[in-house]
Amino acid sequence: MLAYFVLLLAVLSRILPHAFHSVSWNFTALGGGLLFFGSRIGGSRRAAWMLPSALAVLMATDYYLTVFAYGYSFQVREYAVTWIWYAAVCLLGMGLLQKPTVLRVVAGVLTSSTSFFLVSNFVVWTSGSMSMYPHSFAGLSACYIAGLPFYRNDLVSTALTAGALFGLPVLAARIAYSLQAAHRNDLPLA
Repeated sequence: MLAYFVLLLAVLSRILPHAFHSVSWNFTALGGGLLFFGSRIGGSRRAAWMLPSALAVLMATDYYLTVFAYGYSFQVREYAVTWIWYAAVCLLGMGLLQKPTVLRVVAGVLTSSTSFFLVSNFVVWTSGSMSMYPHSFAGLSACYIAGLPFYRNDLVSTALTAGALFGLPVLAARIAYSLQAAHRNDLPLA
C-alpha cells in the first residue's frame, strides 16, 4: 500500500505544477518514487500485477499532461521509450534496492536520472521532422546541452526523494532503538 501512496505522490508532483500554472522544470518525485515502488514489488507474483498497474497510472498521467496541460495531440509512439524507461527503473529498484544501502541508493539515483537524460534527449534529437535540432553531431550536442538544466533538477529531485524514502525509515529505526536502549538501561534521554 505504501508503494502506491508513493506512486500517487510522484504523479501529483508532475500534475500539480501545471494545476497552479507553474513549471516544475523536471523537479518531480518520479525517479525516486519509481525506485521505491520497484523495491516494494517483491517476488514475481506481485510484480505480475504491480508493475502493469503502475505503468497504467503513469501512462494515464502522460496522456493527461500531453492533452490537457500541454495542449498537444497524444501519439503513443512518442511515449513508448518513456514507458519502457518507467518499467526499467521499477525493475532497477526491484533488483537493486530490495536491500537498500547508501551505495545502492546512490547507484539507483545516478542510473535512473542519467539514463532518462540520455535516452529522452536522444529521442528528441531523432524525432524526425519535428525535431528542433539538426541531425548532426552538433545538433545532438545542442540537444544534450539544452537538456542539462532538466537533468540537474531530475538528479536533485530523484536524490532527495530516494534519500527520504529509503533513509527516513532507517533513521526512525535507529531513533527507536536508541530510545529502547535508553529505557532498558534507565538512562536519562538528555
